[in-house]
Amino acid sequence: MPNDTQPTVLLVHGAFAEAASWNGVIERLTGASVDVIAVANPLRSLAGDAQYLSDVIDGVGGPVLLVAHSYGGMVTTEAAAGNDEVKGLVYVDAFAPATGESAFALSLKFPGSTLGDALTATPVSTGGNEFTIRRDVFHHQFCADVPPAQAALMAATQRPVTEAALATALAADEPAWGSRPSWFVYSDADLNIPVELHRWMATRAGAKTAREIAGASHALSVSQPQAVAETILEAVAAV
Repeated sequence: MPNDTQPTVLLVHGAFAEAASWNGVIERLTGASVDVIAVANPLRSLAGDAQYLSDVIDGVGGPVLLVAHSYGGMVTTEAAAGNDEVKGLVYVDAFAPATGESAFALSLKFPGSTLGDALTATPVSTGGNEFTIRRDVFHHQFCADVPPAQAALMAATQRPVTEAALATALAADEPAWGSRPSWFVYSDADLNIPVELHRWMATRAGAKTAREIAGASHALSVSQPQAVAETILEAVAAV
């Protein structure tokens, strides 16, 4: 049975995106009288990013629905572990890891990702490298189904992610989707995360629904905000 208190929706962006990538989704959710926060995911380390999200959850002070894009799925799955305020998870072209799985490892489970060849690595003072998507291929790689001018803005505002964040495995004793309901919406033309992986993760998680969007890019919240919002609203009504 759904709770009497409607959850606050926390939107967690992934690598190479930022909080404004949810703008179209936010407009639709607020139009449906849903409280929503777009979280600024640090993209520095899985443990640190998850702790920051946990702090945001604590600040809400009530039930939440976690919605993740891309690497954000690693963060939400980790942060939800053992937190009773998390009532459900929505994965939007996102990783849904099991314990011991990293974003890097999952992305190689099925063929099809062309992300590796699109990345530029830059050393950071804290050690290791951080990645960005090259400007000359960003449109094709990340958001092929948005207008070129919009893609250029997204390329300029992309948030780098550290190599360590992508290489770190989920540490939770049990993935959050093992004990909470989950919903998946994903693109069949995602060049970052192969669609076969999306389908496999949704099946493994026992998703309430798994909605596949034909012809859509990895930037699903930008190019198909209505489909994303509909999936979120379905989850809000169910938890």
